[in-house]
Amino acid sequence: MRIVIIEFMSLDGVVQAPGGPQEDTDGGFAHGGWSAPFFDPEVVGGAFDDAMSGAEGLLFGRRTWQTMAAAWPGRAGDPFADRMNAIPKYVVSRTLDDDELTWNNTTRIPGDEAVAHIRKLRETDGGDLVVMGSPTLARTLLSEGLADELRLTVMPVILGGGKSIFPDDGGLRTLELVSTVTSAAGVNVCVYRPIG
Repeated sequence: MRIVIIEFMSLDGVVQAPGGPQEDTDGGFAHGGWSAPFFDPEVVGGAFDDAMSGAEGLLFGRRTWQTMAAAWPGRAGDPFADRMNAIPKYVVSRTLDDDELTWNNTTRIPGDEAVAHIRKLRETDGGDLVVMGSPTLARTLLSEGLADELRLTVMPVILGGGKSIFPDDGGLRTLELVSTVTSAAGVNVCVYRPIG
């Protein structure tokens, strides 16, 4: 499987709480929901649908999984929601118990064994394992060389601080720009793949 990371991102690299005010207020983050003014169904929604078209599984960190698990089951009947609810899901967590995995088709990956488990998943045949949000997990995957593709939806806003997916270990990681599409609102949907 390929591991594909998809993120809504500000110009200064922040991925924290794009969806709503209370999504993630860690560190006093006060700009939750910042992506809404830039969302358009054709370019941004189309890019998200395209990323999901090759998905055979979803991989989340605990916080993102809990947010999604609270939202998607109640939207059954919509084709996209039905896909989100049916697709296999993996959540990396040190704190969740298996009996808390109430979202259909979810498997817990113990946090202290995450890298080894994800390497094994990546070695299996199949489509994409898509990571949404989950900045700590995405940063770990990039650090470990486990990300096969980045799909960054870069929005024309500077947030001045917040969570990022990029490792800060001083390592050089070169990427190839595979494609880019720009929306009328100035959003750049960029697809990158690691070189080497």
